[in-house]
Formats: sequence, C-alpha cells, structure tokens
Amino acid sequence: MKTIRTYNNIASKGLNQFLKDSYRVSADEAEPDAILLRSQKLHEEKLPKSVLAVARAGAGVNNIPVNDYTRQGIVVFNTPGANANAVKELVLASLLLGSRGISQSMQYVNSLADVTDAHELHKKVEAGKKAYGGGELEGKTLGVVGLGAIGAKVANLALSLGMNVIGYDPKLSVEAAWRLSSDVVKADNLNALLSRSDYVTLHVPAVEATIGFINNEAFSALKQGAKLINLARGELVDEDAVLSALDTGKLSYYIADFPTPKLIEHERAILFPHLGASTVEAEENCAIMAAKQLIDFLENGNIVNSVNFPTVSMERTTGYRITFANDNVPKVLGIVINLLADLNINVIDIVNKSRDDIAYNIIDIEQRPTAELLQQIANVEHVFQVRCV
Repeated sequence: MKTIRTYNNIASKGLNQFLKDSYRVSADEAEPDAILLRSQKLHEEKLPKSVLAVARAGAGVNNIPVNDYTRQGIVVFNTPGANANAVKELVLASLLLGSRGISQSMQYVNSLADVTDAHELHKKVEAGKKAYGGGELEGKTLGVVGLGAIGAKVANLALSLGMNVIGYDPKLSVEAAWRLSSDVVKADNLNALLSRSDYVTLHVPAVEATIGFINNEAFSALKQGAKLINLARGELVDEDAVLSALDTGKLSYYIADFPTPKLIEHERAILFPHLGASTVEAEENCAIMAAKQLIDFLENGNIVNSVNFPTVSMERTTGYRITFANDNVPKVLGIVINLLADLNINVIDIVNKSRDDIAYNIIDIEQRPTAELLQQIANVEHVFQVRCV
C-alpha cells in the first residue's frame, strides 16, 4: 500500500486517480511515499525520509525548496499546461478591460445609484459614456513574453482576434514551437518586443533571471501608452517602476493578478485576486495530471514534467525494474551494469537520461532484485537513490 500526503484542497477528480486498493491518501500520512499539494509552502517543513516525490497541482514551484529536494533525491513535479486555458481566457478579459474602459465605466454607473428618475439616469449615462469609449483590439499589436503552454495559447488567441502578435522566448522548445502559429513574429530580444507592442503579456516563471526583469530599463524601451498584463508572477515586475511608468503615462494600464497596497491605490491599475488558474476545470486538470504523474513514478519509475530530474520513460517489460539516480559523472552506469553482469543478471532494457547535475536510470532485469543487490547499487560512488519498482 502506497501512501500520499495531501495539502490544500485537491480536486476530487485528482484524488480519485489513486485506486483505493493500492493507495491511502490523506492529509495525515506520517511517512508518505509522495506529497500532493497546491499552494502550501514547504520551505520551513522537514519532510520524512520516506518521501520520494512531491507534485504540485499547478505550474509554479516557488513554494517548494526544489534545490534542497534535489540533493535529497526527491523528484519534484508540476503540471505545465493544465491550467493554460483558464489563464488564456483571463488574458482575453484583461485585453478587453485594458482597451474599453469597462471597469471604470461600471464604477461610473454604480456612482449613479442615487439617481432615481429613469430619464435623468439615461441622460447621465449617455453623457458619461463618452469618457469610456476606448479602442478595439483588432489591428493592435500584442507582445507575448514567454511562449510555453500558456503563452502559445494566448498568442494564437490574439491572432484569431485580428491582432498582430510578437513573441519573445529565448528558451523556446521544439514542442512549444509546434504549438505556435507561424504568423507569430519572433522578436530577437525583449526590448524589440516592448518597443513595438500596444499590449504586453507576461508568461514566464519567477526564477533568478526573471525576478524584477520588467524594470525602469524595460519601461524605457516600452511603446508610449502601452498596457502591461501580468498573470504570471508578481515578482516579475519592479513595483516602483510600474508605478512610475503609470504616473508618467508611459504605461497606460497595469492589469495584474497580484494586488499590493501601493498598486490598489493607483487608478490605472486593474487588479484581480489571483484568479488566473482558479477555475473549476483548471483545478481538476492540474490535480488529475499531478496524480497521474505521481502514480507513474511510484509504480513504474517514469518521470514526466519534473522540474529537477530529467524526463525518463520506458514501457514495462515482463521483467523486474530497478531505478537509480546519481551524480551526472562518467562511469556510474557502467559500474552498475558490470555489477549486474558479475551476478549473471541479464538486462532486458535500459534507459539513461541526465539533466544538469542529475542522471536517472531505469533498468529492467530478468530476475527479482534482492535487498543485497539494491544495497550494492546504493553503495556505488555517486549513486544517491535506488528503488525496485
């Protein structure tokens, strides 16, 4: 019986992926094999030594001490793309809010609540609407920073609205490129995108290279009067730089999912209470994906959508499976293979992948591995995790 400790409210459709005959799932598991969570911060928590993996039902993993877990051999999963449609639709709402004065016009109408005469109300509405006419999206240029699962959906949506789209992503993967329309113009650098865009939307993770990267220097390159949409992470922008750009008119609107006391005070900041991935469908999609990834790892040793281990997947054979992780240095796999050969253990299939300083291996063998064999592999220099799955 494998055990899963949960944090936060995980959608039932995700929890139902764990078959009751094989898994026990609760928030009270003392020595779980894996952890499934959403926003719970784990930086101050000491995990039991039993934990093999942590899966976040969401894309960002800033609530997880990934580097510490990597050194402990704990695989960290996320669910990229599972909430992409929810965020895409909120970007659409943001584009409309930034172009048509919708929220401001609603506030104006609400300010007329004390006007009880219908004719007078009509006159005031007609007179007041002139201040909120705005402009159309068609023909305007949207700059998409980050062209992953969400960014690609946003770019393709904008094209369908008749917008011109410029994209920038220095780490664009082949898979992401296939999702992207050929009509998206690729910018050579961030400043080239900022200088040409009427709207800019951010879809990058908060890592060392991106924290605060939308700063005074970036705003100096921004097209005058552009609108900035940030549904990714609040830390991506320098708040003081945003406020300064709003005050000078360099930035006409800042539309974000991350309210702060200073931003709330500004009349041209349109703020949501972190709604980006909060739809019922997105929460279910994330929970299902996270659960399936944990199940595949615990039962087969396969790793898909990990943020700290390589992607490794191999179909099961009729044999027995060993997985092990090691420092990404030469000769380790060869030593393990020789160890198996010396014991007359035949290897049916094998896969080895690496990512930065980590190598991960799946080996199918013909006979059941003994505890002594697993210990021998664990004793190989640079090996730090061994399992029979």
